[in-house]
Amino acid sequence: MSDKKIKSVFIQGAISSEFIGESIAKHQTKISIGAHNIFLGQVRADVIDNKIVAAIEYTAYEDMANAKFHEIREAAFEKFELTCMHIYHSLGTVNAGEICLFVFVSSPHRKAVFDALEFIVEEIKSKVPVFGKEIFEDNSHQWKVNS
Repeated sequence: MSDKKIKSVFIQGAISSEFIGESIAKHQTKISIGAHNIFLGQVRADVIDNKIVAAIEYTAYEDMANAKFHEIREAAFEKFELTCMHIYHSLGTVNAGEICLFVFVSSPHRKAVFDALEFIVEEIKSKVPVFGKEIFEDNSHQWKVNS
């Protein structure tokens, strides 16, 4: 792992469209960038056992999760020609239809952002200790199983 400082990727509650738009707008002055790609993870109103998911409550082992996010970030920079990368994940309650994961990558060339984004999202889903409790419309709940 590099000597770069590990920063927290967590945001309390849903990630707003304003936050996403501002993040993208800040990169317009970086004229070496030729391509951006974003992934937005949104809470679905799944129907499970005839009950509708109203929200997901996210929790994490924050220090461990931030260390894993950092490892994924460093691996992506080594593997792909990226100019910059941003990862944000929600903690707390996020309602169905709201954004819970925002990954934003930039590169001089488009192929790198497509390949990097898929790598990063798959690594996050398989390796980062973030947990979601599905909260149903009737206020019952269960732990989410990632697919």
